[in-house]
Amino acid sequence: MQYYNKYLYQTMRILSIVILGQTLFFKYSGAKESVYIFQSLGMEPWGRIGTAILETVAILLLMFPNFVWLGAGIVINLMLGAILSHIVFLGIAVNGDGGLLFILAIIVFISSLYLGYCDFYKSPLLRIISKNR
Repeated sequence: MQYYNKYLYQTMRILSIVILGQTLFFKYSGAKESVYIFQSLGMEPWGRIGTAILETVAILLLMFPNFVWLGAGIVINLMLGAILSHIVFLGIAVNGDGGLLFILAIIVFISSLYLGYCDFYKSPLLRIISKNR
């Protein structure tokens, strides 16, 4: 049984993949904005590269219907870290971007929450828990 709007679901999925994908270039290439952000957090270069690898894995998982729940879970955690980093350490606007990175993180976070909610019933962990009851 389908509990969600399939068009909204696919839109959120594509939106998350596109936004995450475009930021990967900057992280892998060592663009000055990415380097500045991770230096400010005291995580350059290992934090930048590690985040890029996790985002790459999440994008790949979001591309496969059976693993969207897992990709969404990874993205939720990554974006929560990004949002909190902006609020606590970096500020909303970084290097005069007008808060664009912060807004994109919120959009991807909300999209991933929706994807995770829609696919929660597919989770193998949920199946294991429900069988034990």
